[in-house]
Amino acid sequence: MEKLKMHTPDLAEENYKKLAALFPDAVTETIDENGNVVRAIDKDVLMQEINAQVVDDGQERYQFTWPDKRKSVVLANAPIAKTLRFEQEKSVGRDGTLGGTDSENIYIEGDNLDALKLLQETYLGKVNAIYIDPPYNTGNALIYKNDYYQNAQNYLDNSGQYDDDGNRLVLNPVSNGRWHTDWLNMMYVRLKVAKDLLSKDGIICLTIDDFEIANITKMMDEIFGEDNHLGTVIIKNNPQGRSSVTGFQISHEYALFYSRSSEAQIGRLPRSEEQLARYKDKDDIGPFEWRNFRAQYSSESPKMVYPIYVKKNGTDFRIPKMVWNESKRTYDVLEKPNEDEIVSLPIDENGRTRTWKWSIDTVNASRDTEMGVRKDRSGTPTVYYKGRMKDEGMLPYTMWDKPEYSSSTFGANLVAEIMGKNVFSYPKSIYAVIDCLKVACSEENAVIMDFFSGSATTADAIMQLNANGGNRKFILVQYPESVDNKAEAKKAGYKTICDIGEERIRRAGKKIKEETGADIDYGFRCFKVDSSNMKDVYYRPADIGQMNLDQFTDNIKEDRKPDDLLIQVMLDLGVLLSSKVEQTDIAGKKVFSVADGYLIACFDKDVTEDVVTAIAKQKPFYAVFRDSSMANDSVAANFEQIFATYSPQTVRKVL
Repeated sequence: MEKLKMHTPDLAEENYKKLAALFPDAVTETIDENGNVVRAIDKDVLMQEINAQVVDDGQERYQFTWPDKRKSVVLANAPIAKTLRFEQEKSVGRDGTLGGTDSENIYIEGDNLDALKLLQETYLGKVNAIYIDPPYNTGNALIYKNDYYQNAQNYLDNSGQYDDDGNRLVLNPVSNGRWHTDWLNMMYVRLKVAKDLLSKDGIICLTIDDFEIANITKMMDEIFGEDNHLGTVIIKNNPQGRSSVTGFQISHEYALFYSRSSEAQIGRLPRSEEQLARYKDKDDIGPFEWRNFRAQYSSESPKMVYPIYVKKNGTDFRIPKMVWNESKRTYDVLEKPNEDEIVSLPIDENGRTRTWKWSIDTVNASRDTEMGVRKDRSGTPTVYYKGRMKDEGMLPYTMWDKPEYSSSTFGANLVAEIMGKNVFSYPKSIYAVIDCLKVACSEENAVIMDFFSGSATTADAIMQLNANGGNRKFILVQYPESVDNKAEAKKAGYKTICDIGEERIRRAGKKIKEETGADIDYGFRCFKVDSSNMKDVYYRPADIGQMNLDQFTDNIKEDRKPDDLLIQVMLDLGVLLSSKVEQTDIAGKKVFSVADGYLIACFDKDVTEDVVTAIAKQKPFYAVFRDSSMANDSVAANFEQIFATYSPQTVRKVL
């Protein structure tokens, strides 16, 4: 049986292996600063292999950088030995029952960098959309403090620890000499890890204000690629305005949309009443508006430039006989217009040649139902076509100014209505979040992540979307930041931001269920980030002295239960946290069946052949046991033979 690693992937090691596999002749060895022989990559060989210039330090190049950026890259790739622990008492079932465990939604309490790393294997490429509203770097925001002294070699030494001050959240005042640097380092490492969770057609939406819009745009360009920048939307979220040092009244924020790859397509938004009013004409097919047949922009296709003969009285039009001249890359027109016809060409008001919207063949096929003659602004009869509404809505503009986007009216007031006044500061308008989610993902069965969850507006928005159709699932992460002792939240009994977010989901779900009666998932499974279930001896058996062996007869921490072990095993094997978990009893031993028998685990001691045989007969993909769980040497000796007999394809693992 193979031993589970029980820690997150070492991405730097994986990247090295990929590079070594592609260019094995570039792999070499050298001496580090401590005189140790270490592996290395020969850049001269690599340059020959890829036929490209490799930039050395000191050479001028286009780049976006800041202090400690390299350490952020190392931190993003470094593994951690932590886990998630299920908190059933905080969880809510699919139907809204407190303590239920059947919801497919996930809520995680803890540092979002730890959470993202723990989800790396399980949700790699499985998240359809990410929406985040990170702390704005306004001069007094709390930001996550990265532990740069931690690296791939010593990550276990710091497992489960905090920084030197006992905190992971620190104030970032403008007076701090690292004001931009600390914020950028905090964002870079998290975005770099989060990118890998997105599916190929996945989209991330990040909201930000003026303080860091320039920097975060450059950072997103670097991580996701400039070509994958779908657009930056200006959202009027503060109609009353907020004074600034420049004297302007700031009334907006930004939403940056980036895709994982070119396969992504943005979703559409419903039309406003004003937009619907444009479609005032109607035929047997449905409503439409007349649109000029001339394309707004020029095209690379000369075959889309041809004359159209239009009746002077505006009653009809026709395409004259013509043939394509390949050598001239134009049409040779074979007939002249009649005296009652004018020649119409796709030339705009400024005399620039454009193209027509459709090819000649499409015009001939559609003229009777989709085209007609109207007078343009100058009164000249011109060919128009029928622009029809698409059922899925319209492509979004880059300026959003609906009244519903106001954070105070439809953010703070909504939270106050559900939770009480002044419980949470500056919540997002739920309608702004809903529209961001519609644009980022039109898939009704999507997995949506928010790792700066705050008051859990994203969860509220997803439940509202599902109530109108769909089965979207959310993964929320929030650091359990303490609320101010003087805050109304403290008076209301909330100790952390997580308490507020979790209660909002419960109350919002109850409200939506009462108002709509929709059969959707109103719950969530609550987890918290914690240190590994395994003792240090599990990871570094060679470091344990002979005198200490009596302390390590068991490599699992004393305060950890079988349920805790199951979650870490699921993370290690890439089994979704939302999977159905069933608990059964086999010969007096507790046995877990996950995802209808995909994974079967037993962490009890003194496991007999009857238990092993019963599990093998169920033919799971994975079977997991404790390393020293067999009742005796005979069971251990027969273990492999039992599986070879009943389920040879099962992958057997131990911890």
